[in-house]
Amino acid sequence: MCGICGIVDFGPGRVEKPVIRRMTDSIRHRGPDDEGVFTTDEVGLGHRRLSIIDLSPTGHQPMVAANGRWTLVYNGELYNFESLRSRLEADGQRFRGSSDSEVLLESFARWGVDALPMLDGMFGFAIWDSQKHELHLARDRFGIKPLYYRPTPNGIVFGSEIKAILAADPNIPREINHAALHEHMYFGNALGTNTLFQGIERLEPGHR
Repeated sequence: MCGICGIVDFGPGRVEKPVIRRMTDSIRHRGPDDEGVFTTDEVGLGHRRLSIIDLSPTGHQPMVAANGRWTLVYNGELYNFESLRSRLEADGQRFRGSSDSEVLLESFARWGVDALPMLDGMFGFAIWDSQKHELHLARDRFGIKPLYYRPTPNGIVFGSEIKAILAADPNIPREINHAALHEHMYFGNALGTNTLFQGIERLEPGHR
């Protein structure tokens, strides 16, 4: 288990590193082994790491692709990362470490969103394209790994847990989503994109 969070804001201000650190602190329990923060004027990405496959510093996140264009924060495990790595190496890709995170990152750098159908695993991740100024959020087909987001006037706030989104700004409304509460009471869970917080949504399984 790891934790991811971040902000994209195309407004006049700058995404501040202390805000991202506050978000990662709120989900520290998801990843006690390492912490990382990446910021530019318009994006901030945070990561809490639980080291499993690659215990070395080469698995540190946020992770930047070899071409410098893509930056990844990732929670999960790719079951087929070795076969994807072999395919990339056959095309000339060289890897710095042995993590599945780097394989995911370089797969996206090579094939873009066409890499998504190739992924076999459980995951929730965010990847920033600094060339097109786009953020991609994606979740595994069964929704094993959680991923929540809140649209804002100038962008989006996201996290592995809702508490990371709430930590981004104390002025974010803490209002109950009564439709989701009804679903939760009746079905034992909110349905679709609904969460118990008004204005905060859940990325559905198998969605980008």
